[in-house]
Amino acid sequence: MASQDWFEKDFYKVLGVDKSVSQADLKKAYRRLARQYHPDSNPGDAKAEARFKEISEAYSVLSDEGQRREYDQVRAMGSGARFTAAGPGAAGGFEDVFGSVFNGARGTRTGSRGAGGGGFEDILGGLFGNGGFGQTTGGFRGFGGPTPGRDVAATTTIDFLTATRGDTVTLQGEGGRPVTARIPAGVVDGQKLKLRGKGEPSPDGGEPGDLVLTVKVEPHPVFEREGLNLKVNVPVTFVEAALGATIEAPVLGGETVRLKVAPGTSSGRVLRVKGRGVTTPKGTGDLLVRLDVAVPSHLSAKQREALEAFAAASPEEDPRDDLLAKARG
Repeated sequence: MASQDWFEKDFYKVLGVDKSVSQADLKKAYRRLARQYHPDSNPGDAKAEARFKEISEAYSVLSDEGQRREYDQVRAMGSGARFTAAGPGAAGGFEDVFGSVFNGARGTRTGSRGAGGGGFEDILGGLFGNGGFGQTTGGFRGFGGPTPGRDVAATTTIDFLTATRGDTVTLQGEGGRPVTARIPAGVVDGQKLKLRGKGEPSPDGGEPGDLVLTVKVEPHPVFEREGLNLKVNVPVTFVEAALGATIEAPVLGGETVRLKVAPGTSSGRVLRVKGRGVTTPKGTGDLLVRLDVAVPSHLSAKQREALEAFAAASPEEDPRDDLLAKARG
């Protein structure tokens, strides 16, 4: 900040407080004004943004005890002073103000530090510290002040269907306030979502913190996830596997799809149903149907007789011969 601004701007007036205001009351006044004029609360309002910058600038100076003391000193000794472009033979102006304070040592705007003392920069360097003047840190667009709110961690549990399709859920935030969170389609168990602006509010009108949400997904009794694909085990009878058949397989959400089982299908064969998996902006998965040949645990006398006749008519072969030979070899 140029010291000219310190002469021209009444930071106490900007914040609507008296010069004797305590730091606690100063902070309260700033918070109230910052909330009122913050750009997030006034999108597209150039006047509100300019007012917010004035408020932040004033608070960044007055909230720092050292800068506040320096500001009060400058205002007290140079009330109404102005930078003047003095013409030939002209006197007065900003240098005279500091000349009277520093025992008549009159600096110049273009003076050199190394030329034997007394330059304009030396005077201000001694008054404002080695960091110079006109420097503000932090806050909105280079002006100090607002601090972001703290991030908040939370956990929510959703069902399998909601995880695949996505939904909006309502959580209980700080103090019991409801917080809505959008769960994207395809979220997986243990995934963390960062919800911007859903954390704790700023204590002084700044940006709110974020909500870091860990999602727990309940397992489904039938389906499993494999990336964007869904997997399901479907039993078929020995007859269906041996002779072939058309069966129904479940689809997530309650629908079914008809599939053709080829004759001689072995247990463990996987049939793929395109496009019936999980849909996300990254793509759509498939439904993978694994066929399990169900062996009856109880046979009637007629069934046993028929199977014995089938075995007698079958060739003498052991389906495990090739496996055992590879294991030995």
